[in-house]
Amino acid sequence: MSATHSSYPSPCARPDSLFSLQGRVAVVTGASRGLGLAMACGLAAHGAQVWLNGRDAAGLQAPVAQAQSAADAGGGMARALPFDVTNESAASAALQHVLATEGRLDILINNVGQRRRQSLDALPAQALRDLLEANLVSAWHLCREAAVPMRAQGFGRIINVTSIAGPIARAGDAAYTTSKGALEALTRALAAELGPHGINVNAIAPGYFATETNTAMADDAAVGAWLRQRSSLGRWGQPEEIAGAAVYLASAAASFVTGQVLAVDGGYLAHF
Repeated sequence: MSATHSSYPSPCARPDSLFSLQGRVAVVTGASRGLGLAMACGLAAHGAQVWLNGRDAAGLQAPVAQAQSAADAGGGMARALPFDVTNESAASAALQHVLATEGRLDILINNVGQRRRQSLDALPAQALRDLLEANLVSAWHLCREAAVPMRAQGFGRIINVTSIAGPIARAGDAAYTTSKGALEALTRALAAELGPHGINVNAIAPGYFATETNTAMADDAAVGAWLRQRSSLGRWGQPEEIAGAAVYLASAAASFVTGQVLAVDGGYLAHF
């Protein structure tokens, strides 16, 4: 079922209406810290009921409290959704729990990602398989599960977090580049398949962000000097700077955007 014309945003809509996520239910994977937490906070601040995923229930308490603080200002709500995305039965059960509680699922952000930098000769084939399970297959499974209620609603937003390492590559990082490039291709394929049902599927490709995972690199003066020369804005991104892209793609403002990859990279891909 396609979305009806009345669900499209008016060109004269107020900005707070155009980007409002009031009444929307969202699941964000890998939301215990970094970019996932920032996107969850952004959705909650714009009124969404956001379920934050992480593998450790105890480790989600502080992030959920942070997201709830953002939600208090925007009318949203934050809840914990602990499960391992590579465990298909656990992932399916988690989404069923959200549906049983909320009655719908509107937004899925597949943010979980692992990285293993090794050369072609040094990387075992099993390590590549493991990386593909975490970065690609888990997203495939969650997309398939989320598409069921989204089809029934005639509405959905799926956002896959890829990377600027999808369209470009460097030596010694083939496994990660492969997994993110495949996730970008999956985004386009699902946009084509699910579009007739009112489901928009897009991706966000982050550049260099100063997250907890990248602390050592972000604190390295040499890396900072290189980034000043290599990117248009000449600096690291801060995690909260990813939130706007997620809110946009999840909102009515992006109602006619699907199958696209939005690079949030400070001009890294544009700068040579």
